[in-house]
Amino acid sequence: MSAISIKNLSKVFPIPFRRERIVAVRNLSLEVQPGQVYGLLGPNGSGKSTTMKIILGLVSPSAGSTQIFGRDSRLVESREDVGFLPENPYFYKFLTGRETLHFFGKICGLRGAKLRDRANELLALVGLENARDRRLSGYSKGMLQRIGLAQALILQPRLLVLDEPTAGVDPAGSRQIRDLILDFKNRGITVLFCSHLLGQVQQICDRVGILHEGSLVREGRLDELISIDNQTELILENAGPEVLAQIHSLVSASNARIVNERKPQSTLEDYFLDVTSSKK
Repeated sequence: MSAISIKNLSKVFPIPFRRERIVAVRNLSLEVQPGQVYGLLGPNGSGKSTTMKIILGLVSPSAGSTQIFGRDSRLVESREDVGFLPENPYFYKFLTGRETLHFFGKICGLRGAKLRDRANELLALVGLENARDRRLSGYSKGMLQRIGLAQALILQPRLLVLDEPTAGVDPAGSRQIRDLILDFKNRGITVLFCSHLLGQVQQICDRVGILHEGSLVREGRLDELISIDNQTELILENAGPEVLAQIHSLVSASNARIVNERKPQSTLEDYFLDVTSSKK
């Protein structure tokens, strides 16, 4: 069973008082498997946020369907297994980090020792133990994003939906959030996220889907998408200059060992720009 299943999804927004409409998503179909980190990419206005909102049940589709672990995402119970961090989360700045997690935990039905233990566990997970009693008004942007990740995890979801989780965060904070996402993957949590930081996407995603003007123009395993098909790359260990000069004839007779053979890769950023510019 897929963590997320999207079939023939379309969303059209009519323009009030005008006989026009905006097609935000066009006949989109894709699957996200449990335990994957899936990157949903695209230029501004490509339909990424609309797709996420439909998955979360915040926007109704014009056509098609979305499911979360086999449940129709329009049903409230489908979101029991989902944690969400929007691009610009709002927090009560007068609360401390600990109080913030207690607030969200109570909304989700947690109480007493269970809530306290869960809040302490999450503060440790996101590296905010030392800032637990500091008001959020004194948090940096990166710290706010990490407390946002903690609140998204309050009910131990199987799926995390993250919209630009490192937007406006400095490189050190961005690295911390990237490492957290990889940790979530190791814990078996499925992650769907949007990001404009394509280098970061390349480091952590298993699969990506690239949207352009509402349509899915590329989708697949990241390593396959950015491979250069007509080239082969050899990585040698203990190979001297003479082996490099006559690699195929000498490697078997030398002390060299072929450690790996794979297709060289472009960067995800180059691939992304090539795909989206060719659709204009």
